Amino acid sequence: MDLKLEQKVAIVTGGSKGIGAGVVTSLLAEGACVVNVNREGPEGPELGRQHDPTGKCYRFIAGDLCDLATCKRAIDETVAQFGRLDILVNNAGVNDGVGLDAGPEAFLESLQKNLLHCYALVHYGLEELKKTRGNIVNIGSKVSITGQGNTSGYAAAKGGINGLTREWAVDLADDGIRVNAVLPAETWTPLYDKWLKTLPDPESTRAAIEASIPFEHRFTTVEELAAMVVFLASPQSSHTTGQIVFVDGGYTHFDRKCTAT
Repeated sequence: MDLKLEQKVAIVTGGSKGIGAGVVTSLLAEGACVVNVNREGPEGPELGRQHDPTGKCYRFIAGDLCDLATCKRAIDETVAQFGRLDILVNNAGVNDGVGLDAGPEAFLESLQKNLLHCYALVHYGLEELKKTRGNIVNIGSKVSITGQGNTSGYAAAKGGINGLTREWAVDLADDGIRVNAVLPAETWTPLYDKWLKTLPDPESTRAAIEASIPFEHRFTTVEELAAMVVFLASPQSSHTTGQIVFVDGGYTHFDRKCTAT
């Protein structure tokens, strides 16, 4: 299927690793131009060397998205280089374990890391998205639906993303801008691998998690998440908006009897 993304221009936040890198790679493979906004690090430039050696369709912008100036700069530099903005993928975030015991200041900081930049990027990029009748894909988390424990900040932020997805879909319908969210559950990323390796028995823990995933008893891959994001971002999904789509092998919604071991 031709996703009709040739020469479309996308911003992906947190696009250097994990799900974000998968989205960047998939968009480039479909012929889109991509701006990856992420903290400084070797992974961002390396993605360009691997997938766009000519440097024509990939741009890495290093910056902290907690700084609103970075959010505005990302929009301004994208339009300056590529002339337009068609797609905004709000992916950046971290499950920082800020629970009830952490206190209000830590909670506010967690919201800033996981939610504020989503609003800011849409705010600063809105006029450009209106010009192209573009679309927004927000990356959420099953935590917003299931809870997890000891992660109040992240859960609140991801719940906020669900709410904003529906709010913006209504708000921007008359402008032809579609807004959807993709929610992963247990997705195999370098960060997940790193966390498992801190545990006493990583292999047993991984096996137990996989057993709890109903479909094929395995982690979702980054490529599977990216495929859904890119489809929703494409004109082939032209009448889909306000949707919260789970790509999780049935983890979030299947009856618990399906995951019992």
